[in-house]
Amino acid sequence: MKIAVLGGGNGSFAAVGDFALQGHDVRLWRRDRDAVAAHRAGGSHVTVKDVNGRHDVRLTLVTNDIAEAIGGAELILCPAPAFAQHDIAGALAPHLADGQVVFLPPGTLGSMIFASAARAVGNRAKASFAETGTLPWLARKHGPFEVAITVRAKRLPVGVFPSREAARTLAVIEKAFPGVIEPCGDVLSGALMNAGPIIHPPLIVMNAGPIEHFERWDIHKEGTQTAIRRVTDALDAERIAVREALGYGAPHFPLAHHYANDGEIWMYGRGSHDRLTDSGDWREPLILTEHRYMREDLRLGLSFLISVAEVAGVATPLARSFLAIGSAICAEDFAAGGRTLASLGFGGFDRSRLQRLLREGFDE
Repeated sequence: MKIAVLGGGNGSFAAVGDFALQGHDVRLWRRDRDAVAAHRAGGSHVTVKDVNGRHDVRLTLVTNDIAEAIGGAELILCPAPAFAQHDIAGALAPHLADGQVVFLPPGTLGSMIFASAARAVGNRAKASFAETGTLPWLARKHGPFEVAITVRAKRLPVGVFPSREAARTLAVIEKAFPGVIEPCGDVLSGALMNAGPIIHPPLIVMNAGPIEHFERWDIHKEGTQTAIRRVTDALDAERIAVREALGYGAPHFPLAHHYANDGEIWMYGRGSHDRLTDSGDWREPLILTEHRYMREDLRLGLSFLISVAEVAGVATPLARSFLAIGSAICAEDFAAGGRTLASLGFGGFDRSRLQRLLREGFDE
């Protein structure tokens, strides 16, 4: 299958490396012209390190021409941070073609940003959009063209826009992630599976002191203590309450299962947290006010959760508290500058109208 991957971060390199290992025709798009030139000069190779050793793979194409990257691709994967979605969606919008699937892992309802961008430029191609609850890989780059994959996802709950196109869309995504994809309804359901805004805000806020004190700090190891875990579970209960109030059924993939040794298997499977901390790759320098856990998961993820909770009629005191504390840490009003249904263009939608849009798509 022809797959285009957009971005140059940890997730994008894990994606191109893993897809190439599977034998797919893989194209990588990056905005950085110098990085693209250097990658091409090196033969467009990527080195993947995993539990089975080192693997050198060659990509079909490395380019900063997004039309060239996605031309003929069945699947377009964009694992970029949520704060980059508007720019990437604008670049992609004129070039989408009938039948293409844009997949955001995860998305924070970024699917609607991509769909709306195509509509805004008059592109009426019958493309579909999807998102899931986490990045399919726990991965870190070890060099400009080398990536270490610690864990591959075992279960990926995926929502689709428009949801009436779910069967066809999921069949395309399944080719890239065989045996892993689980339908969870529309893209709002998929967005409400996003684990980042649940696990990361307590870690980044409640570890603020050590993060600013130590040169390197693994918030997933020393920073994941019993008290913080209790707060995480309580925040996750707010997310699940929103899902239930909107009529989305189980499984809700509670984050507690990520840490558990028994019970329901979470997205990354058993023992993934221990493998993450044992790898040492997450013991890294963290700039508290700039890290994506703050800028993406707290600022965008929690503001989005709160706005959806308002439509669902669910109280979210912890989400609001973390949003306020993050605002104070960064001296910025995250509630005003975050991601909400209103900022996405759906502020006047009641629950019924929103659900109809998610099912049927935009009116022509």
